[in-house]
Amino acid sequence: MTEMVIDMYHAFDTACAENIIKNEIKASVDEVNSRIDELLKSDDKDISRLIESMRYSALSSGKRIRPFLTRIVCKSLGAEPQKALDYACALELIHTYSLIHDDLPAMDNDDYRRGMPTNHRVFGEATAILAGDALLTYAFEIAASNKMLSQSENLKAVLILSTAAGTKGMIGGQQIDMSSQGKMLSLDELIRMHELKTGALIKAAVSLGVLAAGKADDKETADAYYKYASCIGLCFQIIDDILDVTASPIETGKSASDIENKKNTFTSAMPVEEAYDYAVKKTIEAIMAVNRTDSDGMLAAFATYLLMRQK
Repeated sequence: MTEMVIDMYHAFDTACAENIIKNEIKASVDEVNSRIDELLKSDDKDISRLIESMRYSALSSGKRIRPFLTRIVCKSLGAEPQKALDYACALELIHTYSLIHDDLPAMDNDDYRRGMPTNHRVFGEATAILAGDALLTYAFEIAASNKMLSQSENLKAVLILSTAAGTKGMIGGQQIDMSSQGKMLSLDELIRMHELKTGALIKAAVSLGVLAAGKADDKETADAYYKYASCIGLCFQIIDDILDVTASPIETGKSASDIENKKNTFTSAMPVEEAYDYAVKKTIEAIMAVNRTDSDGMLAAFATYLLMRQK
């Protein structure tokens, strides 16, 4: 299976897809960062420290995988990706809030994130908590106010975001993660935890792109894209777990807190080689799921890019 995906990757490279996807990611990062910068500006001096804390984490050098995914899904379905920009930014703010809170002493107690001191190390725990709360709340306001789409579509976007971020998604997965410390989860339990904790926001990214493209009611298309999201979400987490044990904190830009806290990961559940083979399997399933509509191969190239990433 590994050889099959590597062959696919080299085929994309021959077609310049690797360069294209790097350019697409850079364009998406620039666009998202510019919009977040605009959204997080405030002249209110009474809350200047809170805004500074929010901007510190939201505008740090993240991969912006989720907003990028929203953008290319929308584009792959024939719509202008600009329509999905505010949805993508709202999703990134929710992701950022989760990282700020994850890093707190009561959670993972991390000192570094994205190669920088964590938010609470710079601004203190109280301001970091408020910054996370503010980013989460503001995300729903941004999604509900998207002027490029209808109010009914914006309502659906808020529902997608709230479900993905809440007890049926990321927060539920985080609780399972915390409750499982000190005991070994089965593979099925581990997959379910990460489908919620990590996968829910990746599925939301795809769902928002499908919604912005006007294809949410096309069941066949939507189901194919949700399958794609589920597969790359697992692959993304598996590669994260592999990098945690094979790369240095300098390379990953974060502390190895999952290892130190003896959390359940794919590399604690199986050997690294077996975990990578499972990621390969999920990559192939993702590529096959959207093969019908992925006319420029961008979604396939992105799935393979996630598999091959080194940080």
